[in-house]
Amino acid sequence: MAHASDGRSLEFKLPDLGEGLTEAEIVRWLVEVGDVVAVDQPVVEVETAKAMVEVPCPYGGVVTARFGEEGTELPVGAPLVTVAVAVGDAAADVPVRGSGTSAATGTAESPAAETPAAERRAEGSGNVLVGYGTSEAPARRRRVRADRQAATGASGRANGRVRGAEPVDGPVPVISPLVRRLARQHDLDLRELTGSGPDGLILRADVEYALRAAAAQGGRTAAQEAGTRRTQDAASPASSAYSPGSADSRADGTRVPLKGVRGAVADKLSRSRREIPDATCWVDADATELMRARTAMNASGGPRISLVALLARICTAALARFPELNATVDTEAREIVRLDRVHLGFAAQTDRGLVVPVVRDAHARDAESLTAEFARLTDAARAGRLTPGELTGGTFTLNNYGVFGVDGSTPIINHPEAAMLGVGRIVPKPWVHEGELAVRQVVQLSLTFDHRVCDGGTAGGFLRYVADCVEQPAVLLRTL
Repeated sequence: MAHASDGRSLEFKLPDLGEGLTEAEIVRWLVEVGDVVAVDQPVVEVETAKAMVEVPCPYGGVVTARFGEEGTELPVGAPLVTVAVAVGDAAADVPVRGSGTSAATGTAESPAAETPAAERRAEGSGNVLVGYGTSEAPARRRRVRADRQAATGASGRANGRVRGAEPVDGPVPVISPLVRRLARQHDLDLRELTGSGPDGLILRADVEYALRAAAAQGGRTAAQEAGTRRTQDAASPASSAYSPGSADSRADGTRVPLKGVRGAVADKLSRSRREIPDATCWVDADATELMRARTAMNASGGPRISLVALLARICTAALARFPELNATVDTEAREIVRLDRVHLGFAAQTDRGLVVPVVRDAHARDAESLTAEFARLTDAARAGRLTPGELTGGTFTLNNYGVFGVDGSTPIINHPEAAMLGVGRIVPKPWVHEGELAVRQVVQLSLTFDHRVCDGGTAGGFLRYVADCVEQPAVLLRTL
């Protein structure tokens, strides 16, 4: 393998991990500087807001540099490693995904400069991440327009501040998806702002300041200038919202960063509360017969059936009768999208926080298959080995909060889904059964639903059907 002096050095950047993930934390380096790596060899293990994954490098050669220590959080597009490759190595001609520059020359690449052969090689190993190959650039990244490059000029001046020329399709320095959404809603180009956060990170306050300035001065130019003024104001101690004499500085406490799983959960729940007009209904049900049915199933031999699998089977049967709840709302088109397949998410508490693995095609599975898939996904969740594909794409969620010893809850809908069934603990309670007072196994069921997709009658009918199946499992035989 050639040394750097015999070939050229390519920079491999943190790839787009898909599913809206914008950053990852380095958990463990798998290579050292000086190690020889092969194409598609994993070089680092990172933890995203959804899973831990090993990132393979699409180049073969000698590792000449690593960027970031273990525990460092990097945004998508930040350098991971540089690899010295031989001049004649085919892998050396594969462009770095999302970099837009040549590591050897530092010059911007033009789409027209790529030859058909280079385009074929750009299909690359296809294995940067499982399910997210190198063959296609992320749609949300855009090349800088030629007129914008010309406008920056030789001085590289942007927003009134001198800085280096922007890469052709490098990432905008934004981490929060809420900031991106706010800018997109108001047709504000984030590339025209200079962030006031660390290393030029664009914060929500920067966007809001720019929008206020644009409204006051009546133009997008004002929004650009406001971004610069916001940075200058933030750099001034007099304008700092946090000063030694402020009330916040006198309060005792510990600041915990909202990042990783906790940050992703916070963003998603906040978005759900902000966008979805939810409502909740609930009912108590006698689960005695369901528990007896499960006992009989497990006594007959074969794999044991879990209670959550039976509840999932009831959910899919109820969704077949009330398909309005297996839906999502397309706010831009102002349409309700009813989905043909049920991908059932279930809430799982892990050491890393709350995650929602998804059972694909739950409507086509029987109780044994559901039990096995729930067990597999739960084990993977506890080990932190769920892939992004196993944590996304759900259409309905089952939340068994009864495992925490509570009876009821009004859970927040897992955006962009339209409903969630909650199941409390099953406990002995006095219950009137066949006209007499008896001690029965009682559970509280709740349904939180998006009021845009249906009215209370549909939600009540769904929940009543679920309760009927819990009380009389034989009702399910009509749909088997």
